[in-house]
Amino acid sequence: MAKPKLSAGQKRLETDLWIILLCTLAALGAYMVLQDWVTAFMEDKSTTILLRVVVPAMFQFGIAGLGISVVSIIRKESFLSFGLRKKGTLASVVLCILCVVPYAIFKVETGAADRYLPFQSVFTTKEVLASGFPTNLVGMILTALAWGFFEGFNYVVISDKINKRYPGKNKWLNWGAIVCAVLCILIHGAIGVTVEGTIEMLTVMIIIYGMLVAKEFTGNAWGCVFLFIFLWNAF
Repeated sequence: MAKPKLSAGQKRLETDLWIILLCTLAALGAYMVLQDWVTAFMEDKSTTILLRVVVPAMFQFGIAGLGISVVSIIRKESFLSFGLRKKGTLASVVLCILCVVPYAIFKVETGAADRYLPFQSVFTTKEVLASGFPTNLVGMILTALAWGFFEGFNYVVISDKINKRYPGKNKWLNWGAIVCAVLCILIHGAIGVTVEGTIEMLTVMIIIYGMLVAKEFTGNAWGCVFLFIFLWNAF
């Protein structure tokens, strides 16, 4: 059977996805090689806290942000075209919050959630918050951009391009959301091998899949960004 001929648009989408993948792998590889140095640098209290935020934030941006930024520049695509608009913002945020409920319940029931603090898993967050103004403000903005905005929006762009390249007839069978949910599990090492681990893995998949489906239904991506700024890594 002859292989279906790809249109020019499909070829561009495949190229875009490869660019994003290669940028991500390059940044991830660089981080793995320099991980010990980065960790030691972040723990060095003799270095200003803002610089200790900038360095890991650059690696984080490289992993979740550089690829979509490069593609955006090459294709002259505005981030706004991927759902960063006013219409549907409230609905998008509410639906994305609902996607986090199973995960939050799991964390509370297992005793893993004893406090709420956005970006508490980022090593420098507490020290940044304890710093004086304007250091704390600048530090949290950098943190929110790298570990919040770009990580959440990265999934939005990747999902959108996958769905355009491999369109499905059913909105609930969202290939982009499925792929991104699996990628999230793999990247964060949340693969369940125990009953508890499996439940956590499923709740994380609900978050990623649910927020991207919510974006498709509302046409608004701010809910995904809100989720990663205020809820992801906050429990």
